Amino acid sequence: MQTINLAQKFAQFNDYYSPKIVGELNNFQVKLVKLKGDFMWHHHDAEDELFMVMEGELHMKIRDAKGVEREQIIRPGEFIIIPHGVEHFPSAPEETHILLLEPATTLNTGNIENERTVANPEKL
Repeated sequence: MQTINLAQKFAQFNDYYSPKIVGELNNFQVKLVKLKGDFMWHHHDAEDELFMVMEGELHMKIRDAKGVEREQIIRPGEFIIIPHGVEHFPSAPEETHILLLEPATTLNTGNIENERTVANPEKL
């Protein structure tokens, strides 16, 4: 067991949209990621995701089964859970620090594999 200092962990990297593993529990991973700008529309077939904002502001667009889009803004100290199968589009107007809690099988790009996919996140 060890205590994890989130500020120290966030200070160890500067890249955006590249999650880093800082803990594991019950086949879930605790990841840290920095966001800035737009990511992409995607969904996860089997995994739910928790996005907790530590610093900055997360803009999460969500598209329902009928194609209707809405946007939620998540601020420091708040989190949003995106259920599996829900299309979402993370964006951050400024550098934003996020704590993710998700199954270890979760790819950051969900159902899409491209140059932004991080198949084996670095452990800090």
